[in-house]
Amino acid sequence: MRISTVTMFEQSTASMNRQQSDLMKVSQQIASGRRVVNPSDDPQAASRAVGVDQAKAVTEQYSDSRVSARNSLSQTESILNSISDAITSAKTLLVQASSDTLTDANRESIASELKGVYETMLGQANATDGSGRYLFGGYKDSEPPFAKDGNENVQYKGDSNTREQRVDASRLMSVADNGETIFKSVASGAGYVAEADNANTGNVTFRGPQINDVKDATDFRITFTSDSEFSIETYDNDSNSWTPGPTGQTYSGGDSPQQIAVGGISITLEGTPAAGDEILVAKSGGDVRGADLFRTMEEAIRVLENPADNATKKADQRNTLNTAMRDLDNSLDNVLTVRASAGARLNELDVIDSVGSNRMLNYDQTLSDLVDLDYAEAISEYSLRQIGMQAAQKAFVDIKGLSLFNYM
Repeated sequence: MRISTVTMFEQSTASMNRQQSDLMKVSQQIASGRRVVNPSDDPQAASRAVGVDQAKAVTEQYSDSRVSARNSLSQTESILNSISDAITSAKTLLVQASSDTLTDANRESIASELKGVYETMLGQANATDGSGRYLFGGYKDSEPPFAKDGNENVQYKGDSNTREQRVDASRLMSVADNGETIFKSVASGAGYVAEADNANTGNVTFRGPQINDVKDATDFRITFTSDSEFSIETYDNDSNSWTPGPTGQTYSGGDSPQQIAVGGISITLEGTPAAGDEILVAKSGGDVRGADLFRTMEEAIRVLENPADNATKKADQRNTLNTAMRDLDNSLDNVLTVRASAGARLNELDVIDSVGSNRMLNYDQTLSDLVDLDYAEAISEYSLRQIGMQAAQKAFVDIKGLSLFNYM
């Protein structure tokens, strides 16, 4: 079979181009450090690598989200620490103010200190994060969650939601508690608190209440119909209404303390009442008597600023301080509980970070197995392709020199 000179030239050129292409491919692999430079090099590995890259990108986004969550929780934990210190300081001042040896001027000085603690609490309650959002307003984080009304009483303006952030594929974490949870709630184990109506005109004071039987404990209020008689009402949680109880009960207090028991709770009263005076005994943070740290502080400041120049005001001062101290104890327990929860979430972020780091290592290893280059194998391949290229070039030179005219 006759082979034309053109055919020999074309085959030699094609062989050189093929060898050059193979050599170039290996050169690109060595230069890039990747076995799969183009998807066509290994379609299956390239496809799997795209999926792993996407999973890495998502994991990195969750890592950034955890940084933001950690900053928010760290700031929350720091503020709650300041709040707990402020409550402790307030309780110390109220214990000091309860001493019978103090004068009205002394109590007024304590009230001034208590105001400073109160303003500190209010400032911390309206704290913002690094981006200018209010930490404790729930999703209403563009304005201060706590503000004073026309009567200078602090009101909560935020909502009852808790801001959440996804810190991992299967974990949606609360990154900031709302103001209701911190300043207008109590821990689940909070007990009963007694409170005298500040409109009372008698001088009855109380001690307690004492819980005798938790199962029979119920909210109740004592209303005096005269200085020697009272009636009792209990609160029905099912109907959310007061149920009349015994009336015409004899009160023989005065200078002799009298204990009154209702259900599983007892309270000790002393002093002389006036018709219409009321004493409420209710579970702290319940339907009858909601918790409010700022209201507690406001009431304490009120009685300390006003001189106790008669028996009625002295009774109001004593009752209010007793109630305030119990409320502060409940508030402190609640703040410490919320703070412990924030600390637990910070610890959880550390665990999720560790898991995420291990996951990223696994992704990197998988990507390396799929697309990274084995340099020893590649260099050997490069040498082989280089020899092949040189052989093709030498063959082309020899074939080009073949001609019958050389022998004529």
